Amino acid sequence: MNWRVIRVILVILAVVLLLKGCIVKDIKPVDNSAITQKETVQNVEYPTPKNVEINGIDYLQSQAPVGKFGGELITSTIGQGPKTFNPFNSKDNISAAMSGIMYDGLLSTHPVTGQPVPRLAKSFEILPDGMTYIIKLRHGIKWSDGKPITADDVVFTWNDIIFAGLGDTSTRDSMVIDGKLPTVRKIDDYTVEFETPKPYAPFIRSLSASIAPKHVFAPAVKKGGAYFDSFLSTTTKPEDFVVSGAFKLKEYLPAQRVVYVRNPNYYEINTKDEKLPYLDKLVYLIVGDLNNEILKFEAGEIDVITLQGAKVARYKTLEPHSDYTLYNLGPATSTMYLSVNLNDRKNENNKYYVNPIKQKWFQDINFRRAVDLAIDRKNMVFNIANGIGTPLFTPESLNSIYLNKKLKPFDRNIQQAENYLKKSGFYRDKKGNLFDKDGHRVEFDLYTNAGNTEREAIGVMVKQDLEDLGMKVNFKPIEFNSLVNKLVSTFDWDMVIMGLTGSPLEPNSGKNVWMSDGRLHMFNMRTPNEGKKNILPWEKELDEMFTKGALATSFDDRKKYYDRYQEIIYNEKPMVYIYSPVIINAIRRKFKNIYPSSLNGLTHNLEEIYVEEK
Repeated sequence: MNWRVIRVILVILAVVLLLKGCIVKDIKPVDNSAITQKETVQNVEYPTPKNVEINGIDYLQSQAPVGKFGGELITSTIGQGPKTFNPFNSKDNISAAMSGIMYDGLLSTHPVTGQPVPRLAKSFEILPDGMTYIIKLRHGIKWSDGKPITADDVVFTWNDIIFAGLGDTSTRDSMVIDGKLPTVRKIDDYTVEFETPKPYAPFIRSLSASIAPKHVFAPAVKKGGAYFDSFLSTTTKPEDFVVSGAFKLKEYLPAQRVVYVRNPNYYEINTKDEKLPYLDKLVYLIVGDLNNEILKFEAGEIDVITLQGAKVARYKTLEPHSDYTLYNLGPATSTMYLSVNLNDRKNENNKYYVNPIKQKWFQDINFRRAVDLAIDRKNMVFNIANGIGTPLFTPESLNSIYLNKKLKPFDRNIQQAENYLKKSGFYRDKKGNLFDKDGHRVEFDLYTNAGNTEREAIGVMVKQDLEDLGMKVNFKPIEFNSLVNKLVSTFDWDMVIMGLTGSPLEPNSGKNVWMSDGRLHMFNMRTPNEGKKNILPWEKELDEMFTKGALATSFDDRKKYYDRYQEIIYNEKPMVYIYSPVIINAIRRKFKNIYPSSLNGLTHNLEEIYVEEK
């Protein structure tokens, strides 16, 4: 059964069940044109925590209604689970999320304003030179083992782990300024000074990076990178973790679940001066795919879920008679894309990473333009997101304050796509099969991560769209880690459908993707020894835009550089963006102190959430 038939069936079902009408009526659409520099998130009221001093200890005090202690929240994660619990060695989103629960940073992001706010820090100050940052830590707060959190932990984390390049180097790489890194020094036990080589706008948000307990991490750092890469792995005993976050690892069963329990030494309290969090347990069930996740939510096995567009109308209809509430968080802050492998170099064995015949196609801008024009984004939004989404054409998400609105959307145009192919000598035989000018059949592999049913559905539709041009597309969903290995290690792939998380407040968070020597510059990935050799002219300009964008200090000055980087991607098409879904979350009504944020999600304030059983 092809997708055109499926589309007809979906339309009939939509009419019968009044799905689309329900969506339009009950879920307020997001007006992206209303998003400005100041209006970056939905208008939600969140009682911002305050600093309080009690008996010489600087607590963070929740201003949310006082809740009840006890209970658990069960959520889920797609795939095979975390690969590590070391926050400095997390190279995938799941591992980063699982470790991030346990290790706080100096600062975090306010869920409504998007401004940096203190966490382990009590306060921060940027001096008039724009290069010096004074961080005051909270007096008297402790690690989960009872030892004090001090400036020594901060300086050690930044100098001996992050700046030393141990584990995942993304944080370090994003802060290189004219070949130099910032410096950090201890002023006293509770004061730290950071200094950047030049005024550097993105730096303040880097201070959300996790802080490590020196007394736990120092022995691993001393043993070196190879040992550090396996430190705090998924086989580490839960009792060996020493953390600063609201929750601490209790149990990890591979491919089944991750269980956390409350950290009794957490530094946030309620207005009755009782230590948070309220919940006794936080549980992540590891589910194989999105369909299994839905089944577990409906069976009451998990408490919170992000719904795909096709599921929303049914859940909205059932909501009044259910035990959950739906929340519209606005456009996704992540982006989904189709990427083409432009790598035309050889590996250490003198073999091409990509077949030389395919290299010529992928390097041809007319080929990439044809691919872009052949993709039916509107059809994907209708069939996969059930109309709850918007076609996407830029690497910035639709709620980004740096979105380049001058880049116009366009519809699918097969005729124009074929014209581009003809310009480069491609032709069809009598059967409609596409060949290049040298007579080679146009055939390639298209990958995505298995288990993500949304991306798998996109892959099926992309395959059909490109086959309308006469291309032969071998669609191959594979296990996530195997896919990542292809993208950033072996480079042996043709096309891929993937997604990237990002910040709607700071494009520099994507520096590792767009800089020519970036660790995630997957469409033309280079080995560490290559550096910036043999870069394409527009890659060189991308390097320049990100360098200048980070050094500019005003929003208007920065935006012109980030507008240009989006224009380069829009024109050169190393990544072809697909659509932006609206994020709809459901959570059981028994959970209180829920303050949805389009920036930070539905459960950003886990320490304040509590269970009110009837």
